[in-house]
Amino acid sequence: MSEVWSSPVRYVECDQQGVVFNAHYLTWADEASNGWWASHGLEWDDLVARGVDPVVKASSLEWSSSARWGDTVAVDAETEKVGRTSVTVRFTVRVGERVCCVVRNTYVSVADGRANPWPDDVRARLTEG
Repeated sequence: MSEVWSSPVRYVECDQQGVVFNAHYLTWADEASNGWWASHGLEWDDLVARGVDPVVKASSLEWSSSARWGDTVAVDAETEKVGRTSVTVRFTVRVGERVCCVVRNTYVSVADGRANPWPDDVRARLTEG
């Protein structure tokens, strides 16, 4: 299941070289994650109310080219791997058809400060599509 989030690159997101500062790619992945969870029928507030607290355990970024002020970035989010207590989501940041960066976030289901298996219905939704 793929979900797309987009936004114009703001001047404040650029560094002195005129390109997007690297930390903003993680921010954009975080923005896109909300739509990704929702596309699986998993609203954040509902998960937390049930005692399921997905937290980012690991992130990796791989750059291909720079996004710049004035560009519009589109971030598509796709499930890469679902484990017993974790899920890895790949966020591909593009300007038009050009890939700028791939971000991978691994989320772990946490309860009482420890990794906890996904509830069966949540795991089923994460593996759909």
